[in-house]
Amino acid sequence: MANTPYPQSYYAASANPVPPRPALQEEVQTDVCVIGAGYTGLSSALFLLEAGFSVTVLEAAKVGFGASGRNGGQIVNSYSRDIDVIERTVGPKQAQLLGQMAFEGGRIIRERVAKYNIQCDLKDGGVFAALTAKQMGHLESQKRLWERFGHTQLELMDQKRIREVVDCDQYLGGMLDMSGGHIHPLNLALGEAAAVESLGGKIYEQSPAVRIERGANPVVHTPQGKVRAKFVIVAGNAYLGGLVPELAAKSMPCGTQVITTEPLGEELARSLLPQDYCVEDCNYLLDYYRLTGDKRLIFGGGVVYGARDPANIEAIIRPKMLKAFPQLKDVKIDYAWTGNFLLTLSRLPQVGRLGDNIYYSQGCSGHGVTYTHLAGKVLAEALRGQAERFDAFAELPHYPFPGGQMLRVPFSAIGAWYYSLRDRLGF
Repeated sequence: MANTPYPQSYYAASANPVPPRPALQEEVQTDVCVIGAGYTGLSSALFLLEAGFSVTVLEAAKVGFGASGRNGGQIVNSYSRDIDVIERTVGPKQAQLLGQMAFEGGRIIRERVAKYNIQCDLKDGGVFAALTAKQMGHLESQKRLWERFGHTQLELMDQKRIREVVDCDQYLGGMLDMSGGHIHPLNLALGEAAAVESLGGKIYEQSPAVRIERGANPVVHTPQGKVRAKFVIVAGNAYLGGLVPELAAKSMPCGTQVITTEPLGEELARSLLPQDYCVEDCNYLLDYYRLTGDKRLIFGGGVVYGARDPANIEAIIRPKMLKAFPQLKDVKIDYAWTGNFLLTLSRLPQVGRLGDNIYYSQGCSGHGVTYTHLAGKVLAEALRGQAERFDAFAELPHYPFPGGQMLRVPFSAIGAWYYSLRDRLGF
């Protein structure tokens, strides 16, 4: 049987030690079968185990193999489309409920880290950096919007103030969110997996779900085993493949690229980011960066529609890094990798139920670290019969990509090119 290892990333190279986990080679019975051991699946499993359910998690590769173990590691609040867009789409009542949840994911992460003593280099503070006056105006509006929904740990920064937290002369200003922050994302996933197992949950690696037998008691088949369950949670996101065709039709895997420098040393690292905050800019195709626990710079950006792996990741991302930090021109890049996230046309997550007992959440659209942890809680609530928050997500409208799956990549790339051009021209 094929064994899929982690990609060669900084996160895999610096991961905390974990026990080997077997592939499923038998038939097992459980209350809930979770497909996917990323943040959505692990968060769901933890909340369900804490509520008394028995849970079995199936992972096609290794815990955190997908976006959960490859992302930029930034704790960013709200959704990929903000609450004002949701309000215009679905009206004030539904938006109020979704707005109240927009800042919950980061709190869940911190609760998990504290409760289960997860070692993942958690740091507080995230910066949104404005390159134009228009972007600064958007941040001022965003601050008012978030404060309307009770989120008050925000500070607007002028040009002088932002230079105190990031040594980059590109920015006119920004906004600091002290409830944002950053983590080692793979170690967070590994810690959550250990917490699942500490509560009696079972995790099988190298065990892809190849077929779901739907019915009153669904059965999830793997190459060498099967799981009989009362409920199934589909949490594969961009790595789900064609397992559930009706979910694949309204989403598209996309790749983002990340590089990591050699260790910079305490003095140089502190000069770049004196308070050790993470940063993302306000462009449509944004750049993001932060320091690691061992004082490297992680820098990411770019989108490849359709999730193809670029031939030379460093050639794409290094110029972006040097534009922000020309002082790093002689610094070596130790790691470069790509990871896929799942994009929806609305840029809002897709949540729902197939039949009576198959639940799903997918399509974080690049905003997944916090949302996935919230999604796990919302899915667990729904399985317990408390569906108000689940329904608020499930009722969001979702659309197929224009032209179907064949044309979704070129249409999305054209749209991204248009918005990227607007960013460059300052519109």
